[in-house]
Amino acid sequence: MRIEDIDSPRVKAGAADEALEDLRWLGLDWDGDPIVQTRRMPLYEQALEELKAQELVYPCTCTRGDVERAASAPHAEHEGPAYPGTCAHRVVADATQFLERPFSWRMRVGARDIGGDFVVWKTPAELLSPSGRGVGGEGSPAYQLAVVVDDADLGVTEVIRGDDLIPSTPRQVLLYEALRLQPPRFAHVPLVVGSDGRRLAKRHGDTRLSTLRQAGVQAEALIGLLAWSCGWQPSIEPIAARELMPLFQMESISNTPFVLTPELLKRIGFTVP
Repeated sequence: MRIEDIDSPRVKAGAADEALEDLRWLGLDWDGDPIVQTRRMPLYEQALEELKAQELVYPCTCTRGDVERAASAPHAEHEGPAYPGTCAHRVVADATQFLERPFSWRMRVGARDIGGDFVVWKTPAELLSPSGRGVGGEGSPAYQLAVVVDDADLGVTEVIRGDDLIPSTPRQVLLYEALRLQPPRFAHVPLVVGSDGRRLAKRHGDTRLSTLRQAGVQAEALIGLLAWSCGWQPSIEPIAARELMPLFQMESISNTPFVLTPELLKRIGFTVP
């Protein structure tokens, strides 16, 4: 179990504890204490230093707005537009020039067609000393770098995640190679969407696990609905998470998004507020 809490503006107080409670309610467990990313900063800093030593990263002062204005093509939802290479001429030592402005470290992708150079670290100017090194820390790692370091360090061999993260996979494989780490096997599955075909969100009503639990929905009923959506049960029938283990088949999961309708939720005893 890993708590990914390095993106501080998006971290909500109590969210981690609620997530753990939700998983316990579903009948899921994990080994040992949860891994908390903000307690693992030295590992991420070491990885960044390795990339610097190989000149695989460079300091970039472009803002998100700068990149968006320079973009001329559509881009993946999470990855943003392809970076136009504005700062790609720089080398690691150039970071000493930016003592009074924030910058990020971008990974060079070379000739690979994976959406342009991408951010692996964000460094606020107030954390830098005249030498260009951090004072009390060097900012924070981006998602791409942190998950690669974590998965490798924890011995993760398989990763199953939403297909919205497909654009992240080649970037992470590149980082594995640069850091001389063994990448896991990746699989991507379609998202759960609302009746309008868009990613399930607040606009479709409050369908958080905590809300279902508080409304009296039984965990086995919800798991039965999800098992049916994956093709592991012929009908929507209650089943415990542990009972699903012998029924798991990756091949039976549909390659199209699962549409969670109010009617399906009513089948398990929940009415969308």
